[in-house]
Amino acid sequence: GRGLDFGVEFTGGRVAQYTAAQRVDADAARAAVVGAGFPQAVVQTTGDTGVSVRTKETGDDQQQRIREALTGVTGELSVERDELIGPSLGSELRGYALAALGLAVAAQLLYLTIRFRWAFAAAAVIAMAQDLLLVLGLFAWLGKPVDSVFLAALLTIVGYSVNDTVVVLDRLRELRRTGTKASWADLADRAVAQTLPRTVNTGMGALFVLVALAAFGGDSLADFSVALLAGVLLGTASTVFTAMPVVVLLQERFPDRPQEAGEAPAPHAAGTARARDHNGAVV
Repeated sequence: GRGLDFGVEFTGGRVAQYTAAQRVDADAARAAVVGAGFPQAVVQTTGDTGVSVRTKETGDDQQQRIREALTGVTGELSVERDELIGPSLGSELRGYALAALGLAVAAQLLYLTIRFRWAFAAAAVIAMAQDLLLVLGLFAWLGKPVDSVFLAALLTIVGYSVNDTVVVLDRLRELRRTGTKASWADLADRAVAQTLPRTVNTGMGALFVLVALAAFGGDSLADFSVALLAGVLLGTASTVFTAMPVVVLLQERFPDRPQEAGEAPAPHAAGTARARDHNGAVV
């Protein structure tokens, strides 16, 4: 495997900002820089006439090649800034990125432990970690750059994956509270089946938008769209194939304490029974 290809933000590199004499087309500028021999460069436009190029560390000759390639599609260019991003800043940003990711995962674990029970929280976080690792693996396999845009996609996947899992876990908890004697495995199957229409509808809605972004958003949004597409598909699958089996495993390995099992369903079950008796009497 070739490993992750970290972007300029995380490895250090060179940033050049230009202003053109005429309007700059982002895709044409990007194609020109790639054509000059810099396929990993990050080309962005600012306003109508601004264009910035971020590359791994390059010499003045290579920068001149990039400038000449851009001039061919944008007309005369003036250099606004041209500076190096040191490797130390890149490693510092990489540390911040990992801290942001770790904080997001820890916050989700804490919230879910408070909201549900610890076994549910552990299952949701394991499914989410699996989604993140698979998307990272996909980008390593495709050789796509891991940059700040990719990090934004990963953090979005954290939210989507947990949101999808929480819906099914909430249904599982509701089914358990009815006082049923069914096993956790049967309840998990029921919870997945009952929430499937909602899961499919939400997933399809997100997929339509992301496919449109991937198709028409240009190169700048393509990697972001690919990461989110993978995240949505994997997030939906991991809820069913990872989170629910883990919940069942943990609940069977560490069953509820007797008083919890006896007390939790009592108010709900008793209320339901009373309502039925009352309805029966009225009828």
